Amino acid sequence: MRFKKELDFVHLSKFFYIFSIALTVAGLVFLATFGLNYSVDFKAGSNVDVSLSKSITLAQLQPALDEAGIGHDPTITIGDKRVNIRYDEELDDTQSETLKAAITKIDDKASFEVNTVDTEMAKELARNAIYSVLLSSIGIIIYVSIRFEWRFALASIVALLHDAFMVVAIFSIFRLEVDLTFIVAVLTIIGYSINDTIVIFDRIRENLRFGKQKSYEDLKSLVNKSVSQTLMRSLYTAFTVFIAAFFLLIMGGESIKMFSLAMVIGLLFGAYSSIFIASPLWLLLKKRQKTPVKSNPAKA
Repeated sequence: MRFKKELDFVHLSKFFYIFSIALTVAGLVFLATFGLNYSVDFKAGSNVDVSLSKSITLAQLQPALDEAGIGHDPTITIGDKRVNIRYDEELDDTQSETLKAAITKIDDKASFEVNTVDTEMAKELARNAIYSVLLSSIGIIIYVSIRFEWRFALASIVALLHDAFMVVAIFSIFRLEVDLTFIVAVLTIIGYSINDTIVIFDRIRENLRFGKQKSYEDLKSLVNKSVSQTLMRSLYTAFTVFIAAFFLLIMGGESIKMFSLAMVIGLLFGAYSSIFIASPLWLLLKKRQKTPVKSNPAKA
């Protein structure tokens, strides 16, 4: 499906650039000031996941926590027959057993899973998460450079880093919790982002072969035409994945909530980055090779 009249995507891109730059600046400010709200996966502490045979309320659980007498203020998340208790401090074996015994008095069929992360392990997890994003980006640069050219590679890597950072910025601004599933979501978003970008770039390359571009205006028209030809395919792909991620966010469990939310946010940004970020950026890089259209003195 194509539009009867092609939109000027290159012209519209400046509004998306302004929005992305503003959000990037805001994200950098919040990151520098507050950082990310790391879960226990990335900082020292203990995570106690309790499966119950019945649903309980916070009022029913609190006496058990008081009885355990651990002394730390935990973060408590209560679901359907499930309770998650997170401590910023590491629990030793005695504290863990005391907590289990207190909760067992409420439900003798309760089962426990206690995960403890020490400081060094937390630092290693955070470091490996950064390395995974960087290595995947380098691999994409190499692949696109070989298949296309360096201008396509640079534009595509800016677009996918844009998508990844937009998710990080949103999580930082709204103090949303960052856990291991968030990293998985960011890597998944990078994959979808580069896929849509490659589709458009492949069409641009194909149209370059069959057209004669003598000026910047010719290149601009070619980009608009290429985006128009692939627009519905990109939107259908993004919308299909977005629907799945959206319902995972609404109906999924607490353990994948941040993953689903990050996917929803990333897909929204990825839906426009390939069209309004990557393609116009390639045009700017390619512009230097072309002689701009000269104005007609008679019309001046």
